[in-house]
Amino acid sequence: MATVVELISYPVKGCAGTPAASAQLTRAGLAHDRSFMVVGEDGVFRSQRTAPALAVIRPEVDPQGTELTLSAPGIAPLTYEIAHGAGSAARSDVEMFGAPYRAVDQGEAAARWLSEVLGTPSRLVRVPPEHDRITDGLTPGTSGFADSSPVHVLSLASLADLNARITAAGRAPVPMERFRPNIVVDGWHEPQTEDRARRITVGDGELGYAKLAVRCAVTLVDQRTGTKAGPEPLRTLASYRRVPEGGVAFGAKFSVLRTGKLAVGDAFNVTAWGTD
Repeated sequence: MATVVELISYPVKGCAGTPAASAQLTRAGLAHDRSFMVVGEDGVFRSQRTAPALAVIRPEVDPQGTELTLSAPGIAPLTYEIAHGAGSAARSDVEMFGAPYRAVDQGEAAARWLSEVLGTPSRLVRVPPEHDRITDGLTPGTSGFADSSPVHVLSLASLADLNARITAAGRAPVPMERFRPNIVVDGWHEPQTEDRARRITVGDGELGYAKLAVRCAVTLVDQRTGTKAGPEPLRTLASYRRVPEGGVAFGAKFSVLRTGKLAVGDAFNVTAWGTD
């Protein structure tokens, strides 16, 4: 039987993850996941692809969902009251992968803090209450500022298989955090089993398969130091995980069919399988 062994949300897109023993599964994924995003003065989002130092910023939303704390080495942490964008609060125009969105700016204190850490003018924004983005894939869904579908699932079996290939070539294995999953699953013997799962019940929630997770240069970033440490895992993935869509795939993306509470230790039950 497969079980959940890790739950990780990423409140600020591109920043460090927040592990939890339990989490609420919302229509947009784990609570607060990618609800916030760092943008430049032009409103274009920043990611580890071009700003790897984002990895060392550790965000934490308080249990009431009213305050966000940002921490990073060498600077005092910042805690501020989240601007949720209720009522007539001002919206900003932002852009992610060329698509326009509206967002709620989080104020000058967060902007100054991020600008100092990243060494370039930056602002923090949040999804507004009316955010109605639809994600693509076999099962459409919605998400905040995630790249695409809201829940990324990866198994320990898939990582073990990848690292066996990497070490066989004389290179150092990579940790799970390089792939920034939301749900890590153990108990499957075959690698890439998550690729074939089409419907899943876990805790009080249910997930529907959207698509494979096509990997990018973020996987080359050491998540502890915020520096690029390639060429692995992309070099090895390219030898056996190329996909017709272009690039290499590792892990799978899911949309949320039913919300509810999830916890580490929950059974990860596949109720429908695909053939590929």
